[in-house]
Amino acid sequence: MEKKEQLKKVVAKEVLKYIETDMVIGLGSGSTMVYVIEEIGNAVKEGMIKRIYGVPTSFQSEILGREHNIKILDFNTIEKIDLAIDGADEVDPKKHLIKGGGGAHAREKYIDYFAERFIVVVDESKLVQALGQKFPVPVEVLPEAYRSVQKKLSNLGAISQLRMALKKAGPVITDQGNFILDAKFTSLDQPRQLEMNINNIPGVLENGIFTRTVECVLIGSYSDGKAKVIRI
Repeated sequence: MEKKEQLKKVVAKEVLKYIETDMVIGLGSGSTMVYVIEEIGNAVKEGMIKRIYGVPTSFQSEILGREHNIKILDFNTIEKIDLAIDGADEVDPKKHLIKGGGGAHAREKYIDYFAERFIVVVDESKLVQALGQKFPVPVEVLPEAYRSVQKKLSNLGAISQLRMALKKAGPVITDQGNFILDAKFTSLDQPRQLEMNINNIPGVLENGIFTRTVECVLIGSYSDGKAKVIRI
């Protein structure tokens, strides 16, 4: 297993410390969450946790949850989410995030923000001093409005491109049936305000800036040649 995958797996095991029987868990999306969902499923199978209920943020997390015997709930049928667990593409020192590399940020946001507690799981490569250093901001848009949204994003200081699919002709289509614009901003020094400004553009469903308070970030890191978890 390559080093980055080892870090993701170490972080996934650490997540079990935050989970208790009968919790309703927001199941995030992405490569680290693959290991997290697997670890949760194994804990249920081995009797460490008796029952867990999952609210998926994507088709990916729904399928994985079912494969690992996590009872999947519809968001509209629940009263609360005890804990949301999710990954991130970037994490800054204030625990602000950029998410959406996998195109699931719209569902991730309403589930993560709804949860009573929200923790983030990443490997050390996702840490940045300021948002936007490595990743653009994904913006989910209605297909018929993407060009007008591009113009409005330009007014906010961004150059945006329609995200194209790799194994399908044409653009990426989200789980909600929309397009994604990847917006590279010249400055992201006020992420909370920018998060709101982007969402005020007609035709935008949601964007990948997450500024709600994160309880903690679990970071897989190497120290003295060993994989460990740092909590911030």
